[in-house]
Amino acid sequence: MNYFKFFDRKDIDKRVVKRPGETRLGECIKLGFEGKLGVIIGIPESIGVRANLGKGGAESLWPAFLNSFLNVQRQRNLQGDEFSLLGEFDFSSLVPEEGVGIEKWRKAVELIDSAVFELIREVVLQGKLPIVIGGGHNNCYPIIKGAAKGLGTEGVNVLNLDAHADFRKLEGRHSGNGFRYAFEEGFLDKYAVVGLSENYNSQEMLAFMQSQDRVDFVFWEDIFLRGNMNFEEAVDRGLDFVEGKKFGVELDLDVVGRVLSSAMDPVGVSGIHARKYVFLVAQKRLEKLAYFHICEGAVRMIDGRTDEGTAKMVSYLVTDFIKELGA
Repeated sequence: MNYFKFFDRKDIDKRVVKRPGETRLGECIKLGFEGKLGVIIGIPESIGVRANLGKGGAESLWPAFLNSFLNVQRQRNLQGDEFSLLGEFDFSSLVPEEGVGIEKWRKAVELIDSAVFELIREVVLQGKLPIVIGGGHNNCYPIIKGAAKGLGTEGVNVLNLDAHADFRKLEGRHSGNGFRYAFEEGFLDKYAVVGLSENYNSQEMLAFMQSQDRVDFVFWEDIFLRGNMNFEEAVDRGLDFVEGKKFGVELDLDVVGRVLSSAMDPVGVSGIHARKYVFLVAQKRLEKLAYFHICEGAVRMIDGRTDEGTAKMVSYLVTDFIKELGA
């Protein structure tokens, strides 16, 4: 697989802090395709974010997440054999030189698309559910395409918890238009978004989305300001919209208030809401899910900001998902 490194036991052992009388997840987690339900894949890159004129830093989430996730305590409902660690991409050789035009960044995203698509398709062909962590939201496009091709369907549906629809026009690949590319090319059938910010989605894009009967969205303001529905009702609305066929689950960390990301929001939804979202979408839906993707978060931004708590937040989200999916 291009740009991909498959993990071996040494890659895991060096991250695990062992203590007598305790068993950490990293001591018992499987490798390769051995996970009963699926595999975990890392995409540490911010090329797609930079191609969208955003701030770099998303490449920092994956390694920090691993350090947190692998040191979670093994539990009755988290045995370590549910999902295996497959490995991580290394796209560092694709990072353009500083000062080049935006077209160079967008061409690099196309190479990322190709590599991620090939791997996700293979994972799905193996009958495994991909959990993909890190990078920009540009990666939704190759993940959706890989899931659709691997499943042999005309398209998959997607539910996204996100402040931004990432449904901008086809202007070259970047983190702001992955869903639009997948939609226009037939890999994305129905698309539902929960938590959109009225302030940060263009009227042109929203008007196009409203004209499509295969797209549905709920604004953050309709949930938390106007009280037109509560958060669980908004998630249920999205689930009702996409559950007609296999669907992917997306969570963009810029929707969570004060979580470090390129488009960090001072308000957003709470960490509790994010965990509740994951719990609700995983609940008794193993046969309905096509993939799970968490993106856009960081522990270190290119501008110097840091927050190691992002990694622990994502570790919570992944373990919540695995425990509820296997329940």
